[in-house]
Amino acid sequence: MADIVEVLSKRGGVATFGDLRVLVPARAIRAALCGGEIRRVSKGVYALPQAPPALAAARSHGGVVSHLSAAQHWGFGVINAPLLPHVTLQPKQVRRRTGLPCTLHWADVPALDDVTTPIRTVLDCIRTLPLAESLAVSDSALRSGALSEDELLDAAARLRGPHRRRIQRVVSLADKRAESVLESALRAITIEAGFEDFVPQVPVQDRDFSARIDLANLRLRLGLEADGFEHHGSRQALAKDCRRHVQLTIRGWRILRFSWEDIMYDQEWVVHAVRQASGLPPLANRILLAA
Repeated sequence: MADIVEVLSKRGGVATFGDLRVLVPARAIRAALCGGEIRRVSKGVYALPQAPPALAAARSHGGVVSHLSAAQHWGFGVINAPLLPHVTLQPKQVRRRTGLPCTLHWADVPALDDVTTPIRTVLDCIRTLPLAESLAVSDSALRSGALSEDELLDAAARLRGPHRRRIQRVVSLADKRAESVLESALRAITIEAGFEDFVPQVPVQDRDFSARIDLANLRLRLGLEADGFEHHGSRQALAKDCRRHVQLTIRGWRILRFSWEDIMYDQEWVVHAVRQASGLPPLANRILLAA
């Protein structure tokens, strides 16, 4: 007979009693439970202590990992991790009171190993999240190669019902050139504010210099940079970035650099700064963009 820990590991760390019983005697399951090698996450469902929380929650309810939790499973970038795992059940399926805490949804969804497919995951995130967060997932999914632009566009075109137009709009904006979730969030701000012609990852090159700008307006020679703290974690990194900024400036570029705090918590100030740098008049009324 196979070892119960090995069997569970091959199932992602979570399995039903029925699945385990095929390969492991019932007494071995009880012994592993008493010895703390496994845990009971709901009636008839067992997991390793280190099992992924989202998968444990999904199987405890008889559903599949979905939305932001599925995005994390596939390795897509997310701006805000979900407070609770997201799980989707079949329509009319009754939630299990013994299941682990999670955010439940109901839909007939395609899945692989109890996780919504990459395409369905992206569409679900677009359907339920603000533009900045949905664009971050979409950009990252394309960048990872898990799906192509054509696949995503085709899937959105086949949609019917509520949110169809919104999903298709966000899909049309998704861009695999975006290099971070913060950059995607900054681009979402420019889109919602009505700015045009800001292109992701624009190269600036000549014989002596080579760099890329996160978002650039070629006509205005105006660049926007999303600066995460990790890019300046050392003195050497700071010195390199300062020199890069000088090199771009002497080549005629104006660069506006925005921190995580600016982009996530003060979008209004970001819009004001970009308008000023673009030579546009200040807005008459203060605005609040979706985070």
